[in-house]
Amino acid sequence: MRLQSRERLHRRRIGAMTAEVNPRISIIIPSRNDAAALCRTLDDLGTLPGIDQAEVIVAAWGDHEGTERTLAGRARLLWSTNSTRAWLLNAGARVARGDVLFFLHADSLPPPNALGLIHEALAEPRVVGGAFEHLFAEPSASLRLITFINRIRYRLTGNYYGDQGIFVRAPVFRELGGYKDLRLMEDLDFTQRLKRRGRSVLVREPMLTSGRRFLARGPWRTFFFIVGLLALHTLGFDTQRFADRWRGPADRTPGMPWPRGARS
Repeated sequence: MRLQSRERLHRRRIGAMTAEVNPRISIIIPSRNDAAALCRTLDDLGTLPGIDQAEVIVAAWGDHEGTERTLAGRARLLWSTNSTRAWLLNAGARVARGDVLFFLHADSLPPPNALGLIHEALAEPRVVGGAFEHLFAEPSASLRLITFINRIRYRLTGNYYGDQGIFVRAPVFRELGGYKDLRLMEDLDFTQRLKRRGRSVLVREPMLTSGRRFLARGPWRTFFFIVGLLALHTLGFDTQRFADRWRGPADRTPGMPWPRGARS
């Protein structure tokens, strides 16, 4: 009897050690009228090693029928009354049960060993979170050059965008108060605060992200629009007045072309 008690205690200790080394990951995907892209991402997630130990949460707004048909029981679905990405991300994080939160765009595909790479990155206790390299999915010369420029930026600054697949320890996320209620640049604001909390790492495997927004609006026109936003943000000016222009109408699929004749 005593031997059985020792064995049970040993198994509990091993289980606790395993949970510490390989924390359960909650994958949180915001989706706004984006069932087609979401379907591709969920298909891809289903092939990831370790996905059966993770939970997938989709925080959605708009297109109830298409989104529910896409999920088909593959993820937990939350409906939001607000369509901003920050609101959707926070809604998913509130119900997440994982020790690690992995925020993934609906049109982004993580590397095949993404969950294992997150485990490896967080094996170092000083690391509080991080993100992946960025790579556009489309074979466009302009997008490849923009990726190159963007990589220089985030490698120098350690400031990451949401389409790089930001991950963070759940307690740290909650200590930071999650994403601020911003309509634009919520991911940049969060990763800047995350760096001040501890070490934030860049995983040198690419997150494959759709460049549809750039292609629909013009790669360089879109790029310099973002550069302008970054400049305003860095100088402390308000960028939220540009949110509607960047996001587009809430009742349309993200990444729609800008109206003809519209000025940046």
